[in-house]
Amino acid sequence: MDEAIAVHAFRDNYIWLVPGSKPGLVAIVDPGDADPVMAALHARGLTPACVLCTHHHGDHVDGVAALVRRYAIPVYGPAAESIPGVTHPVAEGDIAGSETGEPYRVLAVPGHTRGHVAYVGAGRVFCGDTLFIAGCGRLFEGTAFQMHASLMRLASLPPDTRVYCAHEYTLANLAFARAVEPDNAATLAFERRARRLRAEGQPTIPGTIADERSINPFLRTSEPAVRRAAASRGEGSLDTDAAVFAVLRRWKDDFKG
Repeated sequence: MDEAIAVHAFRDNYIWLVPGSKPGLVAIVDPGDADPVMAALHARGLTPACVLCTHHHGDHVDGVAALVRRYAIPVYGPAAESIPGVTHPVAEGDIAGSETGEPYRVLAVPGHTRGHVAYVGAGRVFCGDTLFIAGCGRLFEGTAFQMHASLMRLASLPPDTRVYCAHEYTLANLAFARAVEPDNAATLAFERRARRLRAEGQPTIPGTIADERSINPFLRTSEPAVRRAAASRGEGSLDTDAAVFAVLRRWKDDFKG
């Protein structure tokens, strides 16, 4: 199956053009800016079939209106959030994006925002700003408990599921992962690969769920080394994995690398 196509936007966003089983048709995931999307569609001779939005932040949805004006296509987005232009509000268990011939199951993953969703199908997950390669999103609206639960849901996907997030934060995330687990050989090896890709001007995305289970401290809150690192912050009882996650997230918020 063809890989999703990364369209660069703003400083570090990726908008994804996702092929399905119908030749030439693609779904557009998280279009914060319409202009680079339309340029990429034209350059590749592709036709958009629908839009999939993971959450309401402007760098993920501000291009929706222009795309709908140009192409008159359906727009899927979380029912729990207000996103102008959404024609198909979706929630946990719904199906989206079947216009391309590859339907995606909606997974509720609140934490970054209250209504954030991910789209899972065809061996891929489009997870917006919930899960990043070696990291996770900030807690703008949800709680640490919600975000940890959402990450565990994503971590339970098949190991070979390809992870498509919305930002190129990988190297900064790996620097934090090394601070948490300095002896994690998988993290060091992944960082070498990521640095090589960036030096070549290539995205570090997609990764896989298997990668994330090995390198991402936010998915490794039950690991003794991660728990020791969290405990070293001196923030009190760490009696649950969610409590460990909360310490890690606060640490990452202030981390300078």
